[in-house]
Amino acid sequence: MFQVRKAADRGHRQHGWLDTWHSFSFGDYHNPAAMGFHTLRVINDDRVAPGEGFGMHGHRDMEILTYVLEGELEHKDSLGHGEVLRPGEVQRMTAGRGIRHSEFNPSPTTPVHLYQIWLLPREPGLEPSYDQRPFPRADQHGRWRLIASPDGRDGSLTIQQDALLWATNLAPGDEVVAALDPQRAAWLQVLRGTVAVGDQELSPGDALAIENESALPVRASDDAELLLFDLP
Repeated sequence: MFQVRKAADRGHRQHGWLDTWHSFSFGDYHNPAAMGFHTLRVINDDRVAPGEGFGMHGHRDMEILTYVLEGELEHKDSLGHGEVLRPGEVQRMTAGRGIRHSEFNPSPTTPVHLYQIWLLPREPGLEPSYDQRPFPRADQHGRWRLIASPDGRDGSLTIQQDALLWATNLAPGDEVVAALDPQRAAWLQVLRGTVAVGDQELSPGDALAIENESALPVRASDDAELLLFDLP
């Protein structure tokens, strides 16, 4: 079963320095029909203006992944980490029993476009931790590249949940097929470009909720970038 979540149906907030779209209820956007999907709780599509960002704030009991499409994002946290996240790199933060961090666009001229993702953890009260590593886009061209997993396999980030996150970049005419477990669920998020799944055409910001399926064939109409979540 496929269910489309169109980009325009997401929650939208314009804060001047922040243009943000929420796939699921978040902040002052509340939609009882969009409280998450299985263990996937938040997908925020954010554009942060030059020289702006999120001041120091706290999280707990979430697995947080940050994926930058354009620009740079400077991260500092209460564990002592200070990094700059760029396209081709992914950040993972286990908030656990409590962590504080800030996220800032250090460029004076260029906006940063990022997706921030929250997954529910396997249990509350975990030890907070942080990791960031490169995932060159060339390694995910025309194939699904594993980005995050519960055991850190194949060089992926380790997350505290029985979920897998895959990424791919496709050229026009490329087709990839993901094998799915029909006893689990999946969520396909289009970051860039236009793709087709069967007779469904998906554009940037669109998503597909998937249940009771054993395969996901995706065909690109133009240059595209996608994320695929395999969820319990």
